[in-house]
Amino acid sequence: MEATFYKGNRTRLYEKLPEGSIVVIFSGEEIIKTNDEYYPFFADRNFVYLTGLEGKEEILLATKDADGSVSERLYILKPDFMLERWTGVRIKPDEATAKTGIEDIRYVDNFENDFRKLAYSTNYGHLYLDLYRVGAKEIDRPAHRLLKYVQQHVPFFQIGNACDLISQLRLIKQPCEIEAYKKAEQITKDGIVAMMKSCKPGMYEYQLKAEYDRALGQYSPKGPGFPSIISAGNNNFCIHYYSYTGEVHDGDMVLNDVGATWDNMITDVSRGWPANGKYNEKQRLLYECALKTSKHMFETIKPGMKMADVDKNIKIYNGQLLIDAGVMKSQDEIATYMWHNGAHHIGFDVHDVVKTPEIIAPNMAFCIDIGIYHEEWGIGFRLEDNCLVTENGCENMSKVIPYEIDDIEGIMN
Repeated sequence: MEATFYKGNRTRLYEKLPEGSIVVIFSGEEIIKTNDEYYPFFADRNFVYLTGLEGKEEILLATKDADGSVSERLYILKPDFMLERWTGVRIKPDEATAKTGIEDIRYVDNFENDFRKLAYSTNYGHLYLDLYRVGAKEIDRPAHRLLKYVQQHVPFFQIGNACDLISQLRLIKQPCEIEAYKKAEQITKDGIVAMMKSCKPGMYEYQLKAEYDRALGQYSPKGPGFPSIISAGNNNFCIHYYSYTGEVHDGDMVLNDVGATWDNMITDVSRGWPANGKYNEKQRLLYECALKTSKHMFETIKPGMKMADVDKNIKIYNGQLLIDAGVMKSQDEIATYMWHNGAHHIGFDVHDVVKTPEIIAPNMAFCIDIGIYHEEWGIGFRLEDNCLVTENGCENMSKVIPYEIDDIEGIMN
Protein backbone atom coordinates (compact mmCIF):
# COMPACT_ATOMS: atom_id res chain seq x y z
CA MET A 1 0.00 0.00 0.00
CA GLU A 2 1.14 3.52 -0.71
CA ALA A 3 2.18 6.12 1.87
CA THR A 4 -1.03 8.03 1.10
CA PHE A 5 -3.05 5.19 2.66
CA TYR A 6 -1.20 5.38 5.96
CA LYS A 7 -1.17 9.17 5.93
CA GLY A 8 -4.92 9.17 5.37
CA ASN A 9 -5.43 6.80 8.31
CA ARG A 10 -3.42 9.11 10.57
CA THR A 11 -5.28 12.19 9.37
CA ARG A 12 -8.62 10.58 10.19
CA LEU A 13 -7.29 9.67 13.64
CA TYR A 14 -6.08 13.22 14.31
CA GLU A 15 -9.48 14.59 13.35
CA LYS A 16 -10.98 12.61 16.25
CA LEU A 17 -8.56 14.06 18.81
CA PRO A 18 -9.42 17.13 20.92
CA GLU A 19 -7.14 20.12 20.68
CA GLY A 20 -4.22 19.98 23.09
CA SER A 21 -3.58 16.25 22.57
CA ILE A 22 -0.57 13.98 22.35
CA VAL A 23 -0.92 10.54 20.81
CA VAL A 24 1.76 7.86 21.14
CA ILE A 25 1.56 4.51 19.33
CA PHE A 26 4.23 1.81 19.77
CA SER A 27 5.17 -0.96 17.34
CA GLY A 28 6.04 -3.31 20.18
CA GLU A 29 8.99 -5.30 21.43
CA GLU A 30 10.44 -8.76 20.96
CA ILE A 31 9.39 -11.36 23.51
CA ILE A 32 12.01 -13.78 24.76
CA LYS A 33 11.35 -17.45 24.05
CA THR A 34 14.25 -19.17 25.75
CA ASN A 35 17.84 -18.27 26.63
CA ASP A 36 18.93 -15.91 23.80
CA GLU A 37 16.11 -16.88 21.42
CA TYR A 38 13.13 -14.61 20.77
CA TYR A 39 9.72 -15.32 19.31
CA PRO A 40 9.39 -13.93 15.77
CA PHE A 41 8.52 -10.26 16.09
CA PHE A 42 5.00 -9.24 15.12
CA ALA A 43 4.32 -5.49 15.02
CA ASP A 44 1.23 -4.09 16.70
CA ARG A 45 -1.49 -3.90 14.05
CA ASN A 46 -2.66 -0.41 14.98
CA PHE A 47 0.90 0.86 14.53
CA VAL A 48 1.10 -0.87 11.13
CA TYR A 49 -2.29 0.55 10.15
CA LEU A 50 -1.02 4.07 10.82
CA THR A 51 2.53 3.77 9.42
CA GLY A 52 3.00 0.68 7.27
CA LEU A 53 6.16 -0.12 9.26
CA GLU A 54 6.70 -3.44 11.00
CA GLY A 55 10.00 -2.97 12.84
CA LYS A 56 10.48 -3.53 16.55
CA GLU A 57 10.61 -0.67 19.09
CA GLU A 58 9.38 1.97 16.64
CA ILE A 59 7.17 4.79 17.93
CA LEU A 60 4.70 7.21 16.34
CA LEU A 61 4.23 10.46 18.29
CA ALA A 62 1.89 13.24 17.18
CA THR A 63 0.61 16.42 18.77
CA LYS A 64 -2.52 18.42 18.07
CA ASP A 65 -2.14 22.01 19.26
CA ALA A 66 -4.74 24.48 20.49
CA ASP A 67 -5.11 25.91 16.98
CA GLY A 68 -5.80 22.45 15.53
CA SER A 69 -2.44 22.11 13.81
CA VAL A 70 -0.81 18.67 13.90
CA SER A 71 2.87 17.74 14.11
CA GLU A 72 4.07 14.16 13.88
CA ARG A 73 7.36 12.38 14.27
CA LEU A 74 8.52 8.81 13.96
CA TYR A 75 11.15 7.15 16.12
CA ILE A 76 13.20 4.26 14.71
CA LEU A 77 16.18 2.25 15.93
CA LYS A 78 19.49 3.94 15.24
CA PRO A 79 22.08 2.19 13.05
CA ASP A 80 24.18 -0.44 14.86
CA PHE A 81 26.73 -2.20 12.67
CA MET A 82 27.31 -5.19 14.95
CA LEU A 83 23.66 -5.85 15.79
CA GLU A 84 22.65 -5.45 12.16
CA ARG A 85 25.23 -8.07 11.23
CA TRP A 86 23.36 -10.53 13.44
CA THR A 87 19.71 -9.56 13.03
CA GLY A 88 19.44 -7.69 9.74
CA VAL A 89 19.61 -4.19 8.34
CA ARG A 90 17.51 -1.58 10.12
CA ILE A 91 15.27 0.85 8.30
CA LYS A 92 16.89 4.18 7.42
CA PRO A 93 15.26 7.61 7.89
CA ASP A 94 14.67 8.20 4.18
CA GLU A 95 13.12 4.74 3.82
CA ALA A 96 10.84 5.40 6.79
CA THR A 97 9.70 8.69 5.24
CA ALA A 98 9.02 7.04 1.88
CA LYS A 99 6.90 4.34 3.51
CA THR A 100 4.96 6.51 5.96
CA GLY A 101 4.94 10.03 4.57
CA ILE A 102 6.34 11.31 7.89
CA GLU A 103 9.19 13.79 7.43
CA ASP A 104 10.40 14.12 11.02
CA ILE A 105 12.34 10.91 11.69
CA ARG A 106 14.25 10.51 14.95
CA TYR A 107 15.94 7.69 16.86
CA VAL A 108 14.22 5.92 19.74
CA ASP A 109 16.95 7.03 22.14
CA ASN A 110 15.46 10.54 21.89
CA PHE A 111 11.85 9.56 22.62
CA GLU A 112 11.92 9.68 26.41
CA ASN A 113 13.43 13.18 26.56
CA ASP A 114 11.18 14.47 23.77
CA PHE A 115 8.07 13.12 25.47
CA ARG A 116 8.99 14.67 28.81
CA LYS A 117 9.42 18.10 27.19
CA LEU A 118 5.99 17.87 25.59
CA ALA A 119 4.34 16.51 28.73
CA TYR A 120 5.68 19.23 30.99
CA SER A 121 5.12 22.07 28.53
CA THR A 122 1.52 22.55 29.79
CA ASN A 123 0.40 22.87 26.15
CA TYR A 124 -1.30 19.48 26.22
CA GLY A 125 -3.95 18.12 28.52
CA HIS A 126 -4.85 14.89 26.72
CA LEU A 127 -2.74 11.79 26.12
CA TYR A 128 -3.93 9.00 23.83
CA LEU A 129 -2.29 5.57 24.03
CA ASP A 130 -3.19 2.21 22.52
CA LEU A 131 -4.26 0.47 25.73
CA TYR A 132 -5.86 -2.59 24.16
CA ARG A 133 -5.65 -5.78 26.20
CA VAL A 134 -6.99 -9.24 25.42
CA GLY A 135 -7.24 -10.08 29.12
CA ALA A 136 -6.06 -9.10 32.56
CA LYS A 137 -3.19 -11.61 32.51
CA GLU A 138 -1.58 -10.09 29.40
CA ILE A 139 1.88 -8.67 30.03
CA ASP A 140 2.36 -4.91 30.08
CA ARG A 141 3.31 -3.47 26.71
CA PRO A 142 5.17 -0.19 26.15
CA ALA A 143 1.92 1.81 26.21
CA HIS A 144 0.95 0.40 29.59
CA ARG A 145 4.38 1.18 31.01
CA LEU A 146 4.18 4.75 29.69
CA LEU A 147 0.72 5.06 31.24
CA LYS A 148 2.10 4.10 34.66
CA TYR A 149 4.85 6.72 34.31
CA VAL A 150 2.34 9.40 33.35
CA GLN A 151 -0.01 8.53 36.21
CA GLN A 152 2.86 8.99 38.65
CA HIS A 153 4.59 12.03 37.16
CA VAL A 154 2.07 13.86 34.94
CA PRO A 155 -1.24 13.27 36.74
CA PHE A 156 -3.00 16.21 35.09
CA PHE A 157 -3.21 14.36 31.75
CA GLN A 158 -6.62 13.09 30.70
CA ILE A 159 -5.96 9.60 29.32
CA GLY A 160 -7.73 8.38 26.19
CA ASN A 161 -7.57 4.94 24.59
CA ALA A 162 -6.39 5.46 21.01
CA CYS A 163 -7.42 1.90 20.20
CA ASP A 164 -11.08 2.89 20.55
CA LEU A 165 -10.61 5.60 17.92
CA ILE A 166 -8.51 3.49 15.54
CA SER A 167 -11.00 0.62 15.77
CA GLN A 168 -13.65 2.94 14.33
CA LEU A 169 -11.38 3.70 11.37
CA ARG A 170 -10.47 0.07 10.72
CA LEU A 171 -14.14 -0.87 10.40
CA ILE A 172 -14.50 0.73 6.95
CA LYS A 173 -12.13 -0.67 4.32
CA GLN A 174 -10.38 1.59 1.81
CA PRO A 175 -10.15 0.64 -1.91
CA CYS A 176 -6.53 -0.48 -1.58
CA GLU A 177 -7.49 -2.75 1.33
CA ILE A 178 -10.22 -4.38 -0.76
CA GLU A 179 -7.76 -4.90 -3.61
CA ALA A 180 -5.33 -6.54 -1.18
CA TYR A 181 -8.11 -8.78 0.12
CA LYS A 182 -8.81 -10.13 -3.34
CA LYS A 183 -5.14 -10.92 -3.89
CA ALA A 184 -5.07 -12.71 -0.54
CA GLU A 185 -8.15 -14.72 -1.55
CA GLN A 186 -6.36 -16.00 -4.65
CA ILE A 187 -3.38 -17.07 -2.53
CA THR A 188 -5.69 -18.77 -0.05
CA LYS A 189 -7.33 -20.58 -2.95
CA ASP A 190 -3.99 -22.02 -4.06
CA GLY A 191 -3.34 -23.32 -0.55
CA ILE A 192 -6.75 -24.92 -0.11
CA VAL A 193 -6.79 -26.46 -3.58
CA ALA A 194 -3.31 -27.90 -2.94
CA MET A 195 -4.68 -29.65 0.14
CA MET A 196 -7.72 -30.93 -1.74
CA LYS A 197 -5.60 -32.36 -4.55
CA SER A 198 -3.16 -34.12 -2.23
CA CYS A 199 -5.68 -35.37 0.33
CA LYS A 200 -6.13 -39.12 0.69
CA PRO A 201 -6.75 -41.59 3.52
CA GLY A 202 -3.55 -42.50 5.35
CA MET A 203 -2.09 -38.98 5.27
CA TYR A 204 -1.46 -37.03 8.43
CA GLU A 205 -2.80 -33.59 9.18
CA TYR A 206 0.72 -32.15 9.22
CA GLN A 207 1.19 -33.35 5.65
CA LEU A 208 -1.90 -31.44 4.53
CA LYS A 209 -0.55 -28.41 6.38
CA ALA A 210 2.77 -28.79 4.54
CA GLU A 211 0.93 -28.64 1.21
CA TYR A 212 -0.88 -25.48 2.29
CA ASP A 213 2.27 -23.81 3.58
CA ARG A 214 4.19 -24.66 0.43
CA ALA A 215 1.53 -23.07 -1.78
CA LEU A 216 1.50 -19.87 0.25
CA GLY A 217 5.29 -19.79 0.35
CA GLN A 218 5.39 -19.19 -3.41
CA TYR A 219 4.01 -15.67 -2.88
CA SER A 220 5.85 -14.19 0.11
CA PRO A 221 7.76 -15.22 3.24
CA LYS A 222 4.89 -14.17 5.50
CA GLY A 223 2.90 -17.35 4.94
CA PRO A 224 -0.45 -17.77 6.73
CA GLY A 225 -2.18 -14.74 8.21
CA PHE A 226 -2.91 -16.67 11.41
CA PRO A 227 -2.19 -20.16 12.80
CA SER A 228 -3.85 -22.61 10.44
CA ILE A 229 -6.54 -24.97 11.70
CA ILE A 230 -6.28 -28.21 9.73
CA SER A 231 -7.85 -31.36 11.13
CA ALA A 232 -9.67 -34.57 10.30
CA GLY A 233 -12.25 -36.84 11.91
CA ASN A 234 -12.83 -36.37 15.61
CA ASN A 235 -10.19 -33.62 15.77
CA ASN A 236 -12.69 -31.43 13.93
CA PHE A 237 -14.61 -31.15 17.19
CA CYS A 238 -11.83 -29.03 18.68
CA ILE A 239 -12.72 -25.63 17.23
CA HIS A 240 -9.20 -24.17 17.52
CA TYR A 241 -7.07 -27.23 16.79
CA TYR A 242 -3.32 -26.80 16.19
CA SER A 243 -1.72 -30.20 16.82
CA TYR A 244 -1.72 -31.53 13.22
CA THR A 245 -0.83 -35.02 14.51
CA GLY A 246 -3.94 -36.93 13.54
CA GLU A 247 -4.19 -39.44 10.71
CA VAL A 248 -6.75 -38.92 7.96
CA HIS A 249 -9.00 -41.98 7.72
CA ASP A 250 -11.32 -43.16 4.98
CA GLY A 251 -14.76 -41.72 5.78
CA ASP A 252 -13.40 -38.70 7.64
CA MET A 253 -14.28 -35.11 6.89
CA VAL A 254 -11.27 -32.83 6.61
CA LEU A 255 -11.74 -29.39 8.14
CA ASN A 256 -9.58 -26.37 7.47
CA ASP A 257 -9.89 -22.83 8.77
CA VAL A 258 -7.09 -20.90 7.09
CA GLY A 259 -6.15 -17.60 5.51
CA ALA A 260 -3.38 -15.88 3.62
CA THR A 261 -2.23 -12.29 4.06
CA TRP A 262 -1.40 -9.70 1.43
CA ASP A 263 -0.48 -6.11 2.28
CA ASN A 264 -1.50 -6.98 5.84
CA MET A 265 -5.08 -7.88 4.87
CA ILE A 266 -5.98 -11.33 6.20
CA THR A 267 -8.53 -13.71 4.75
CA ASP A 268 -10.40 -16.27 6.86
CA VAL A 269 -11.79 -19.19 4.88
CA SER A 270 -13.09 -22.62 5.91
CA ARG A 271 -13.85 -25.59 3.74
CA GLY A 272 -14.83 -29.16 4.62
CA TRP A 273 -14.33 -32.11 2.30
CA PRO A 274 -14.38 -35.91 2.43
CA ALA A 275 -10.96 -37.49 2.90
CA ASN A 276 -11.64 -40.03 0.15
CA GLY A 277 -12.89 -37.41 -2.31
CA LYS A 278 -16.56 -38.40 -2.28
CA TYR A 279 -19.19 -37.03 0.14
CA ASN A 280 -21.21 -39.81 1.70
CA GLU A 281 -24.94 -39.40 2.27
CA LYS A 282 -24.70 -37.82 5.73
CA GLN A 283 -21.73 -35.62 4.83
CA ARG A 284 -23.56 -34.36 1.77
CA LEU A 285 -26.75 -33.67 3.75
CA LEU A 286 -24.97 -31.52 6.35
CA TYR A 287 -22.71 -29.79 3.85
CA GLU A 288 -25.68 -28.83 1.66
CA CYS A 289 -27.37 -27.27 4.71
CA ALA A 290 -24.28 -25.14 5.32
CA LEU A 291 -23.94 -24.23 1.65
CA LYS A 292 -27.59 -23.22 1.30
CA THR A 293 -27.29 -21.11 4.44
CA SER A 294 -24.18 -19.39 3.12
CA LYS A 295 -25.81 -18.59 -0.21
CA HIS A 296 -28.90 -17.28 1.57
CA MET A 297 -26.82 -14.92 3.67
CA PHE A 298 -24.92 -13.55 0.68
CA GLU A 299 -28.24 -12.92 -1.03
CA THR A 300 -29.74 -11.03 1.92
CA ILE A 301 -26.93 -9.04 3.58
CA LYS A 302 -27.05 -5.36 2.66
CA PRO A 303 -26.47 -1.91 4.16
CA GLY A 304 -28.96 -1.01 6.86
CA MET A 305 -29.19 -4.52 8.26
CA LYS A 306 -28.40 -4.96 11.96
CA MET A 307 -25.01 -6.57 12.50
CA ALA A 308 -26.46 -8.74 15.28
CA ASP A 309 -28.96 -10.15 12.79
CA VAL A 310 -26.21 -11.76 10.71
CA ASP A 311 -25.41 -14.39 13.34
CA LYS A 312 -29.06 -14.63 14.36
CA ASN A 313 -30.24 -15.28 10.79
CA ILE A 314 -27.49 -17.83 10.14
CA LYS A 315 -28.67 -19.91 13.08
CA ILE A 316 -32.37 -19.56 12.23
CA TYR A 317 -31.96 -20.41 8.54
CA ASN A 318 -29.53 -23.26 9.04
CA GLY A 319 -31.58 -24.53 11.94
CA GLN A 320 -34.67 -24.80 9.75
CA LEU A 321 -32.71 -26.69 7.12
CA LEU A 322 -31.49 -29.12 9.77
CA ILE A 323 -35.08 -29.55 10.96
CA ASP A 324 -36.26 -30.17 7.40
CA ALA A 325 -33.48 -32.74 6.98
CA GLY A 326 -34.57 -34.59 10.12
CA VAL A 327 -31.40 -33.76 12.05
CA MET A 328 -33.19 -31.59 14.61
CA LYS A 329 -36.72 -31.55 15.95
CA SER A 330 -36.83 -27.85 16.87
CA GLN A 331 -34.77 -24.66 16.93
CA ASP A 332 -34.17 -25.29 20.64
CA GLU A 333 -31.59 -27.90 19.63
CA ILE A 334 -29.43 -25.53 17.52
CA ALA A 335 -26.66 -25.24 20.13
CA THR A 336 -26.11 -28.99 19.88
CA TYR A 337 -24.96 -28.62 16.27
CA MET A 338 -23.79 -25.01 15.94
CA TRP A 339 -21.14 -24.21 18.56
CA HIS A 340 -19.96 -20.73 17.66
CA ASN A 341 -21.13 -17.46 16.17
CA GLY A 342 -21.40 -17.06 12.44
CA ALA A 343 -19.79 -13.66 11.81
CA HIS A 344 -16.72 -11.67 12.82
CA HIS A 345 -14.95 -8.74 11.18
CA ILE A 346 -11.69 -9.27 9.29
CA GLY A 347 -8.87 -6.96 8.24
CA PHE A 348 -5.42 -6.28 9.69
CA ASP A 349 -6.30 -8.97 12.27
CA VAL A 350 -8.15 -12.15 11.40
CA HIS A 351 -10.58 -11.25 14.19
CA ASP A 352 -10.26 -7.60 13.40
CA VAL A 353 -10.02 -5.11 16.25
CA VAL A 354 -12.87 -2.88 15.13
CA LYS A 355 -15.73 -1.11 16.83
CA THR A 356 -18.57 -3.54 16.21
CA PRO A 357 -21.33 -1.62 14.43
CA GLU A 358 -24.99 -1.74 15.21
CA ILE A 359 -25.88 -1.27 11.53
CA ILE A 360 -24.05 -2.67 8.50
CA ALA A 361 -22.62 -0.14 6.06
CA PRO A 362 -20.78 -0.30 2.71
CA ASN A 363 -17.11 -1.38 2.76
CA MET A 364 -17.38 -3.35 5.97
CA ALA A 365 -15.83 -6.82 5.74
CA PHE A 366 -16.70 -9.81 7.87
CA CYS A 367 -16.93 -13.58 7.72
CA ILE A 368 -20.00 -15.67 7.10
CA ASP A 369 -19.11 -18.79 9.07
CA ILE A 370 -21.48 -21.78 9.17
CA GLY A 371 -20.15 -24.50 11.44
CA ILE A 372 -22.01 -27.80 11.83
CA TYR A 373 -20.81 -30.35 14.39
CA HIS A 374 -22.68 -33.66 14.56
CA GLU A 375 -20.77 -35.70 17.11
CA GLU A 376 -23.06 -38.73 16.86
CA TRP A 377 -22.31 -39.00 13.14
CA GLY A 378 -18.64 -38.08 13.58
CA ILE A 379 -18.99 -35.18 11.15
CA GLY A 380 -17.77 -31.67 11.93
CA PHE A 381 -16.82 -28.89 9.53
CA ARG A 382 -17.13 -25.20 8.76
CA LEU A 383 -18.01 -23.35 5.58
CA GLU A 384 -16.64 -19.84 5.97
CA ASP A 385 -16.40 -17.06 3.41
CA ASN A 386 -15.46 -13.39 3.40
CA CYS A 387 -18.26 -10.87 2.91
CA LEU A 388 -17.68 -7.35 1.58
CA VAL A 389 -20.70 -5.08 2.01
CA THR A 390 -21.43 -3.04 -1.14
CA GLU A 391 -23.74 -0.11 -1.82
CA ASN A 392 -26.75 -2.31 -2.54
CA GLY A 393 -25.87 -5.73 -1.16
CA CYS A 394 -22.70 -7.70 -0.60
CA GLU A 395 -19.97 -9.65 -2.39
CA ASN A 396 -18.47 -13.03 -1.53
CA MET A 397 -14.77 -12.24 -1.91
CA SER A 398 -13.75 -15.87 -1.32
CA LYS A 399 -16.13 -17.33 -3.88
CA VAL A 400 -13.04 -17.99 -6.02
CA ILE A 401 -12.25 -20.85 -3.63
CA PRO A 402 -14.19 -24.02 -4.57
CA TYR A 403 -17.17 -24.67 -2.31
CA GLU A 404 -19.73 -26.49 -4.47
CA ILE A 405 -19.81 -30.26 -3.89
CA ASP A 406 -19.28 -31.11 -7.57
CA ASP A 407 -16.32 -28.73 -7.81
CA ILE A 408 -14.64 -30.13 -4.70
CA GLU A 409 -15.14 -33.72 -5.77
CA GLY A 410 -13.89 -32.84 -9.24
CA ILE A 411 -10.66 -31.40 -7.85
CA MET A 412 -10.11 -34.39 -5.58
CA ASN A 413 -10.74 -36.97 -8.29
